[in-house]
Amino acid sequence: MKRNGMCPICYLKKLFSRPSDVTDVFYDKKYENNAAMTPPMGWSSWNTFRNHIDDKLLVETAQAMKDNGLIEAGYKYINLDDCWHSSMRDENGDLQGDLTRFPEGIPTLVEKLNAFGLKVGIYSSNGTFTCEDLPASLYHEKNDAYTFAKWGIEYFKYDFCHNEKISRYAPLVFSISIAPVGGRDILTVGCEDAILYGTAKLMPNKRLPGGMYISGLDGASGKAVFKNVFVPKAGRYVLTINILKKGLYEKFLIAYANNDNYCRFEVPSQKPFNLSARYQAYIDLKEGANTISLFNPVASRADSAMVQYQYMGKMLKEASERVAKEEGREVKPIVFSICEWGINKPWKWGATAGNLWRTTMDIRPWWNWMKMIYERNVKLYPYSRKGAWNDPDMLEVGNGKLTPAQNRSHFALWCMMCSPLILGNDLRVMKKEVLDIIANKDLIAIDQDELGIAAKRVKKGGIDVLARPLSGGRWAVCFFNKRGESNFSFPLKKLTGDGYVKLPSAASYTYKEVWTGEEGSFSGKITGRVGKNDVKVYILQPTK
Repeated sequence: MKRNGMCPICYLKKLFSRPSDVTDVFYDKKYENNAAMTPPMGWSSWNTFRNHIDDKLLVETAQAMKDNGLIEAGYKYINLDDCWHSSMRDENGDLQGDLTRFPEGIPTLVEKLNAFGLKVGIYSSNGTFTCEDLPASLYHEKNDAYTFAKWGIEYFKYDFCHNEKISRYAPLVFSISIAPVGGRDILTVGCEDAILYGTAKLMPNKRLPGGMYISGLDGASGKAVFKNVFVPKAGRYVLTINILKKGLYEKFLIAYANNDNYCRFEVPSQKPFNLSARYQAYIDLKEGANTISLFNPVASRADSAMVQYQYMGKMLKEASERVAKEEGREVKPIVFSICEWGINKPWKWGATAGNLWRTTMDIRPWWNWMKMIYERNVKLYPYSRKGAWNDPDMLEVGNGKLTPAQNRSHFALWCMMCSPLILGNDLRVMKKEVLDIIANKDLIAIDQDELGIAAKRVKKGGIDVLARPLSGGRWAVCFFNKRGESNFSFPLKKLTGDGYVKLPSAASYTYKEVWTGEEGSFSGKITGRVGKNDVKVYILQPTK
């Protein structure tokens, strides 16, 4: 760890202190973009087609979705995953579709797919390249978000390949200046007027204006707060940080205004030709007194990922609003799918950055792999809510060598967990038994229930039991068999006594089993028989 201008005692304390945890989310506002209020449903090109996609395939898939009744069933997104784009950005630096596989361009394809009643999704990576080594969006967030919004994109998957971690070091600030956009500075505040927290300290340097600078804003351990920053009217301003040059390494700083909005400063490795430097960003301020906090929230790779995904989410919302204003129409929100494979605990911060977050590595059409993904995701039910969903990855129903029972279990578990339902099979050549699974109206209704409450696993064993409340005074209960064909008997008092499930006590409960359509009633316990690797799913309603 570099000292980066800190006082010696502060540096030693920091050196031997425990790193902060990613749960210290600096920007804890929920990501409200009026999208994905139920888990997204659609289709993605990746699982089956990988790098072999073109406009013809997408149109044929859209036609299959219409012909098979999947659009009517609720599947409304059709998503281009990796390899949709050219290895070259265009002459303006914008992403563009593969020049020979999408010769008419992505906007034309979007129009064709919209004509089916579908919304279009697209892919990039939070890195210098995508997972298939094509141009990606790290350091191009604002520009790429605007490109997608102009194209009419309504779903965006953001991967994690070729990621570069944000520096944990902060620049050494000696003053800040405020100017209206298009004008000169109207206010400069020296570091001596800042209130300092944590490891932040004033350090002397007689060559600087004011004779000092702030050190110790590094790694989520220090903060400088400038209060009473007065501006004459509300609006967007230019914020300049004036810094002492230090070190041949990158630095990063957040400026957070009024606990409401923020801007970022990315400071490159610095040559020592001059003593000081100026870095600028736009920030929104209110009329009168403002509070501006300066800090670097990055103490770990998880913090870095959080900050990067929050920033892309911010750019997507701003781009959607900008395009709506330019075109004189309502905002078309972009569902933001965070895909960093669960390695940075996105369930702890994902709701501040986007609409859904991957909880695991990529899915495969292998039964044991699927069970592993389920085991990880099912524990995360407390983090799921309307507009913010755990994502155990796309569906593999109909792919590989999964048996019909395994396909049923896969789909039912995803529905019980309030997971996005993004199909990954070839819809043009689908077997009827596969269509019957992915178009099951009762299971789709469970997944899309307006309460948006993910299932809790109330019993773990050879047969897992999952339960969740539904709207209309109903409950869904799933029996997932991980062994050979078996009978089961489960006392209903375990659901009536569960503070999360909250099944009310009743003399009996009517039920419908979603695969067979069987109806009846249970009293005291739920009993039945379930096949190997299969599921039984019941919709219960207390009798009055």
